Amino acid sequence: MKTMHFLLSSAALMGLALTSACSGDAEETPTSGTETSTETPAASPETPSADSVDTLDGTMFADFMGDPAAGAAVFAQCRACHVTDAGVNRTGPSLHNIVGSEAGSINGFTYSDAIANSGITWTPEKLFQYLENPRRITPGTRMAFRGLPDPQDRANLIAYLQSE
Repeated sequence: MKTMHFLLSSAALMGLALTSACSGDAEETPTSGTETSTETPAASPETPSADSVDTLDGTMFADFMGDPAAGAAVFAQCRACHVTDAGVNRTGPSLHNIVGSEAGSINGFTYSDAIANSGITWTPEKLFQYLENPRRITPGTRMAFRGLPDPQDRANLIAYLQSE
């Protein structure tokens, strides 16, 4: 029983470490980095297809009016790993002109296989779904960000990204 308690505690600590990194916002590693794991989890039955935009909470992007100024405040969570400057990659890729682009297509950035092979086009609707729970959409991504549960925050962030 003591061993079981230790394993659960270790797993809980590992989860806390992952969610606290970059405020939970770590994205892919830059070109100079290397993969930390060679395992890519298989897509689970809950993993939606590249063209699906169904969210866990049942909301739809079209139901919200995004506010770019409010989205800039939401983006503060992302700044540890991302910027919106063209050609500037950090721990995560530049998000300049991300809306409408193909996943894994930013030059000068090395993506995980999960992102590079996802077949996703970052439409506002897909971003809305992705930002709710990134690991649900791209299992195996190196991005540790847990997601934005508030659909208005997601809509605001997308409005901000579209304005950059």
